[in-house]
Amino acid sequence: MERHVVVATHGHCFDGLCSAVMFTRLVRHLEPGVEHAFTYRACGYGPGQNGVDPAIMVGDDNAILDFRFSPIPTLTWYFDHHVSAFPTPADRAAYEAKAALADRRYFHDGAYTSCTKLLADVGASRFGMDSSSVADMVRWADIIDSAAFPSAQMAVERKEPELRLMTLVEHLGDDAFLTKLVGRLLEAPLGEVAASPDLVEAYAPFGRAHEAFVELVRSRAQEVGGVVVVDLTDRLLDVAGKFVTYALYPKSAYSIVVTRSKTKCKLSIGYNPWSGVPRTHDIAAICERHGGGGHAVVGAISLTADRAAEATALAQSIALELAG
Repeated sequence: MERHVVVATHGHCFDGLCSAVMFTRLVRHLEPGVEHAFTYRACGYGPGQNGVDPAIMVGDDNAILDFRFSPIPTLTWYFDHHVSAFPTPADRAAYEAKAALADRRYFHDGAYTSCTKLLADVGASRFGMDSSSVADMVRWADIIDSAAFPSAQMAVERKEPELRLMTLVEHLGDDAFLTKLVGRLLEAPLGEVAASPDLVEAYAPFGRAHEAFVELVRSRAQEVGGVVVVDLTDRLLDVAGKFVTYALYPKSAYSIVVTRSKTKCKLSIGYNPWSGVPRTHDIAAICERHGGGGHAVVGAISLTADRAAEATALAQSIALELAG
């Protein structure tokens, strides 16, 4: 009899995609003789999006990966590494109760640099899963999600096929795209999939758009102390390229990029790991004060699309805080 597994993972996110691959491998490892039907759901943050919708968790097993915790009665698996994973003390208490069970299936560790690596390590230590065949995928997910590139230029230039696939995921990573890519990454190595002709062709227009975005940031960026602020709310942008400010302003300690799409205004806030300047602020904590979240080194805040002026003012206020 077929078992239905619902996988709710961080959408439009390379680590969210790779986490879904790792979790699928874990389920197959634990139930080798069972037929599984997987449903992949891309979850996002934004106004009115307060976690995973319980209505989608209708499988025999239901997992949340690389995303905010929700105390859903039907939830059977949880893996995440965001320090802002628990919106309320009650949510954390619900998680802790499940994590204390002998048959533990809830795992959170804010010290991890990617959820993919957390899944690989827990899979090995607790469930005996061998992830050596996908070690390259784990490595790239860890590099991308923690911005552990040798230089900002590498992240911005995106010459490697894996970084071009990251770009495609950021733009196209909805339910259907995740489902297609998870299937391919279960069958072939990351490098082979990333370099496949159809994905190379799909990247081309996004590559041109990214080059134009770099020039836009160059023309709009302003420095506030050691903080670079870029206000792009006068146009619609669904995805803002990461790390561009660090390449253009290598000595800046922090950056704030404010964008507006049809559904929301977004403040993307980050620490420049290549600046040589010690980090003195917890970005996740700052974002949480305004309804956002993330990690100590990177985070985001979302407001409704009609609040562009407020988003711009908030960016200036946070820039002054970070510069202080």
